[in-house]
Amino acid sequence: MQIAIVNPQTLAPPRGYNHGFKVSGASSLVFLGGQVAWDKEGRLVGGEDIVAQFDQAMANLLAVVTEAGGQAENIVKLNLYVTDKERYLAAGKELGQIYRRHMGKHFPAMTLVEVKSLYEAGAMVELEGMAVV
Repeated sequence: MQIAIVNPQTLAPPRGYNHGFKVSGASSLVFLGGQVAWDKEGRLVGGEDIVAQFDQAMANLLAVVTEAGGQAENIVKLNLYVTDKERYLAAGKELGQIYRRHMGKHFPAMTLVEVKSLYEAGAMVELEGMAVV
């Protein structure tokens, strides 16, 4: 399997994400359901700390990828849903450190969406996406 980054020169250069990926060869798609900051018992962790919630949600997402036989580099699409975009942007430096700890320098095609609320009461961030393994 080969995964190639697709960033057309006719588009603005991406910062912290990629425009797309082309997957060739034998592979499987793994659809990553929305992950919030739940612990193993299904309790929301991180309180009102968006960085702590992001950290746990990212760990949960990567647990699914790992269980499917992949790793961070296999994630080709990542959707981030946040309940407060300004809070998310204000924590950018800390969130970037958490992101790099989990994902290294791998940047999937990404979308950030601000939403009114998430299914889990108190959740401030939810991550979902797609991986190719």
